[in-house]
Amino acid sequence: MTAPPRLSTRTSRLGITPLLGGALLASLGIHLLLLGFSFKLPPVREENFLSPPLEVVLVNSKSARKPLQADALAQANLDGGGNTDLDRRAKSPLPATAVDQRESGADRAQQRVRQLEAQARQIMTRLKSEQSLPNMQNATSPTDAKPVEADPRPISLVARSLEMAKLEAQISREYDAYQKRPKRMFIGARTQDYVFARYIEDWRIKVERIGNQNYPAAARSQKLYGKLQLTVSIKSDGSLDDVEVTRGSGSKILDAAAVAIVREAAPYSPFPEEMRNKADILSITRTWNFIPGDQLSSND
Repeated sequence: MTAPPRLSTRTSRLGITPLLGGALLASLGIHLLLLGFSFKLPPVREENFLSPPLEVVLVNSKSARKPLQADALAQANLDGGGNTDLDRRAKSPLPATAVDQRESGADRAQQRVRQLEAQARQIMTRLKSEQSLPNMQNATSPTDAKPVEADPRPISLVARSLEMAKLEAQISREYDAYQKRPKRMFIGARTQDYVFARYIEDWRIKVERIGNQNYPAAARSQKLYGKLQLTVSIKSDGSLDDVEVTRGSGSKILDAAAVAIVREAAPYSPFPEEMRNKADILSITRTWNFIPGDQLSSND
């Protein structure tokens, strides 16, 4: 009986044939070669993913039939319409109006005064109605009135009535004092009542003339320029009531010079009759500019 062939000591010990070893070496070489290369994706531009803008028109009519070939996108189907065969779209002849959401301090103050007056009237009306209610109940005939149990705390009712009477008297005194105070009208740079427009324009021209004739020497010598906001209060007889720097220029010299110019230009013209019917004191808020050339101007 023939004995099987005997493998070499190296092959039998590791279990790897020369063919298998060559395949492993080739695989290892290929992997090392692949690891030596780096793959990088091309850069992606954002505009490639952005869709082109859509133009949408608003129509004021619609049709049940969908147009075969639409000329524009709209919120509803509209097939035909108009009085011309040309390719035209309706446009507004007016320019776009910029919405100014800024509200001046003068407008807020005027609105707050109206709110406080309305609240005072409501409180006085409610107090008077509550005070007259017991009198109406006492005027009811005894035969129609139903028996009511006596309040076990009459002292508290008396105290409450006295407190209400005291509160009503206090509110009435304060409201009467408020009504006797001079009526103030606040005019900002962006809101001008037509009744006051002519007066304010004449006042601005006078202040500018006096300011340019008496331009501050310190501002001229130091070449100081800037802008500031003043609130000037004028009485109905044209006399000056108050001047306040509501927004400074950053220079004390310019701020003081502006106040001095307004005081120097006083007194101003008395209010016309139509203005006196609306206000006893007119408070004007404007921006004043000290500009190169040593000039004072207000372009509000």
